[in-house]
Amino acid sequence: MSRILCVAEKPSIAKAVAGHLSGGTYQTHNTRETFIKNYVFDYDFGPPWGACSVTMTSVIGHLTGLDVGPELKNWSYPPPERLFDCPVMVNVPNDKKNIAKNIEEQARRASALFIWTDCDREGEHIGGEIRDAAKRGNHRIEVRRARFSNIERVHILNAARNLVNLDERQIEAVNARIELDLRIGYAFTRFLTLNLRNVGPELNDLMISYGSCQFPTLGFVVDRYFRVKNFVPETFWAIKVMYKREKIDVNFHWARHRLFDRHAAVVLYERCIASRHAKVTKTEEKPTKKWKPLPLTTVELQKMATKFLHLTGQEALAVAEKLYNNGFISYPRTETDRFDKAINLQALVQKQIPSEQWGQFAQGLVNGAFRAPRQGRNDDKAHPPIHPITFASPAVLGQNERKVYEFVVRRFLACCSEDAKGVATDVEIAYGDEVFTAHGVIVLERNYLDVYKYENWTGTAILPKFTVGERFEPTEALLVDGKTTPPGYLTEADLIALMDANGIGTDATMAEHIEKIQERQYARAVERGNRGGNEDAPAAPAARGGGRGRGGRGQAGRGGRGGTAGRGGGENRGSGIREFIPTALGVALIQGFDRMSFDMSLGKPFLRKEMELKMKAICEGRADKERVLRQSLLEYRQVYNQSSAELHILKNACRQYVLGHGEAAGGAG
Repeated sequence: MSRILCVAEKPSIAKAVAGHLSGGTYQTHNTRETFIKNYVFDYDFGPPWGACSVTMTSVIGHLTGLDVGPELKNWSYPPPERLFDCPVMVNVPNDKKNIAKNIEEQARRASALFIWTDCDREGEHIGGEIRDAAKRGNHRIEVRRARFSNIERVHILNAARNLVNLDERQIEAVNARIELDLRIGYAFTRFLTLNLRNVGPELNDLMISYGSCQFPTLGFVVDRYFRVKNFVPETFWAIKVMYKREKIDVNFHWARHRLFDRHAAVVLYERCIASRHAKVTKTEEKPTKKWKPLPLTTVELQKMATKFLHLTGQEALAVAEKLYNNGFISYPRTETDRFDKAINLQALVQKQIPSEQWGQFAQGLVNGAFRAPRQGRNDDKAHPPIHPITFASPAVLGQNERKVYEFVVRRFLACCSEDAKGVATDVEIAYGDEVFTAHGVIVLERNYLDVYKYENWTGTAILPKFTVGERFEPTEALLVDGKTTPPGYLTEADLIALMDANGIGTDATMAEHIEKIQERQYARAVERGNRGGNEDAPAAPAARGGGRGRGGRGQAGRGGRGGTAGRGGGENRGSGIREFIPTALGVALIQGFDRMSFDMSLGKPFLRKEMELKMKAICEGRADKERVLRQSLLEYRQVYNQSSAELHILKNACRQYVLGHGEAAGGAG
């Protein structure tokens, strides 16, 4: 009987897979690592493996790290630019040595290694690390990987019978990203920290870190901050017409919307009043609908969680990961917003019938109301949209788990329902020389809205009957004035949307970068309407330590390949929406780089977006790792050289905003 070594990405997945493959009958052995167990059982994988003796174990995220040699640990010498081309080395951190040793020892007695890491780019790289550890124990071991997106029994058994090869292109893409983030992060962090220390006492002891995702994320926050602070309100005038019929107040909206010329507005208004009567020129009644939502992606989950669940994006993703590990939902890191036709969605709907909250709605879908979900434009070819796998009783879930699980289920059921339907009525009138319109909707069938409580169809009035050609005297016609209002500060949902549109980070790391700019004290999150009367960016020290900016997942997700898990943002969350405001140091860094004569400033998303596109090109076989490394490092080295030449601009920005020598933070453009 062949011996097979199976390795999962995390202990909970190893235990779940072992339970499914063994039918719940396995032996458990401790290892040198407290949280890692080896599960031993027999399983028939089918051709060509047949019946095998299996040892199932796991890692805890990444097994290895990338770093520079000890000769480069001294910040005084060599200069930071040396980090662009210095030797780098892969090592197994001390806290992962026992995990790697366990894999190496188990591989010596195995003929094949089956990898059960998450099926995304980062998971593929962790699979490569597991393979390398196993080959140190047995260089002849065969390697395969299982592809799965949830830990339901049938899904796991199917993955075990349909093993594939590791995707070497994805592994190389992650290797390139890790090396680029290490070199660029180290070089610019040392450059900033060493050169800004002598600007003033406030910066003497600070670690001013750089990350190629952190800075563009901060750049969005700073850009919006100045749009708000530099906004100059303008007075406008508008004509408001109201007519009461059948006890319904009908508000007609001016086709011009508003004018900024008071004299012109007065002339037009007087012409309306002089005509006395309005004439109905057009009426239209037609069916309308409110589209049901698209299937759920990671980015959409995070955005909706910040709006409706009172969670940060990072908190929502961590909770979703826990629900996935417990087998309640599918893999929560996905860009796909369309379901494969092979998935039995109606069977998943049926599993929700026991719910006291949405079971009746699910029963209605099963009884004939089911409709195929909308097909979005995105498919990452790895995982389906996020959806429930089985029913989870509220009693087995924590508070935040209940929130996220309920949202995932309600979103899924809404996707499988029908669009909301109604009748829309539009009326157009001529009053004087001006055109006014009114719009009304009668909702006939709520459909998906009955389960998807995060949306509604309101804000429109029911209109009485009007006939083309009829004339009436408006009940009220007023010339009103108002002032334009500034945009709001960025919410977390806004920030995630901007990052997504500009290719900053992946769907699973965006929330970490948002936490990182707070951890570094480059920006702060405050509850909307709770700024304490002081909206100007305050001077705040940067966080100490760290600073590599390698862009990997934090400890909450993949075992700390780059950065920490973040604070969760709980102190400002409350019951409201959080807005992001830069600190004085955050403003100084972005303004300093933006004022330099760059083609592509470090505070803008273009360099990082280009890097992400190159990673995708490696995955698709259109580029190779070494070429991408050369090109990207050349671009960042040029920016580094220009930053060095124009360092005085950055220093002046720090003097202006951090030290208060010059304009106040809120007054510059």
